[in-house]
Amino acid sequence: MKLDSTISAIVTGGASGLGEATARLLALRGVRVAIFDVDVQRGSALAGEIGGMFCNVDVTRDVQVDAGLAEARAANGQERLLINCAGTGDAIRTASRDKTTGEIRHYPLDRFERTLQINLIGTFRCIAKSAAGMLTLSPLDDGERGLIVNTASVAAEDGQIGQAAYSASKAGIVGMTLPIARDLMNDGIRVNTIMPGIFETPLMRGAPDHVQQALMQSVPFPRRFGRPEEFAAMIESIATNAYFNGASVRIDGALRMAPR
Repeated sequence: MKLDSTISAIVTGGASGLGEATARLLALRGVRVAIFDVDVQRGSALAGEIGGMFCNVDVTRDVQVDAGLAEARAANGQERLLINCAGTGDAIRTASRDKTTGEIRHYPLDRFERTLQINLIGTFRCIAKSAAGMLTLSPLDDGERGLIVNTASVAAEDGQIGQAAYSASKAGIVGMTLPIARDLMNDGIRVNTIMPGIFETPLMRGAPDHVQQALMQSVPFPRRFGRPEEFAAMIESIATNAYFNGASVRIDGALRMAPR
C-alpha cells in the first residue's frame, strides 16, 4: 500500500506516545488521518498541527466507535488503514500479602476486566467495524483493500510480575491476529500486530531517572528506550510491504523481560 493522499487512516490512541508518532508519520506521507482518543485537548491540538481530524472515542463503547467512524468517514472517506494503539495497563499481583498488616488481597476483578475491555475487546471492536467498512472499497491494483495493524507488547510473551491482566490482553491480540488475517484474506485485507518493548512514552519519561536508567540497561542493544518514531517506521514498513500479513513481530532491541 502506497502511503499518500489517496489513503485514509484511523489511529486509535493517537493523541500521545506511539499513536502520536504514527499519526505524525502518516500525515507527513500525505495520508488523511483521523485520531481516535479520549484526551480531547491533546488529540485536538495534534490534529490541528498535522492537518488531521480528532474524534473523541472511547474504544470500549460501541456508540462512540460508531460515531467516530461515521465522523471520520464523512470527512476523509472510508479508511483503508486502521492502526490500533489505544491501550492501558497496571501492575497488581494475582494474590499478595501486605508486608505491614499481613492482609491478603487478590487482583481486583473489575480492574482485570477493564484492562481486557480496553486492550483486547476495544481492539477487536475497532477491527471488526473498520474491516466491515473496508469490504465496501474497490481493491487497489494489487488486490489490497485495506490494512489493520495492532499494538500488543513483548509482555504478550514474557510478562512480568503483576502483569497478568496486561499480558493476557496483549497475548489475546497476538492470538487473534492470524485468525482475523485468515478471515479477511479473500477480501484483500491484511492484519498484523507489533509487539513493542520499552519505548520512550510520556508515562516512561515520568519515571524517576534511576528507574529509567535501569530499564535502559536491561535492553541488549541498542541500550536505550525505543523511540516512538521507530515504532511508526515499522508501521510504514508493514504498510508498504504487501507480503507482510498475519504476523506478530517484536521491536525491542533483543529484550527479554525478567520477572521484575
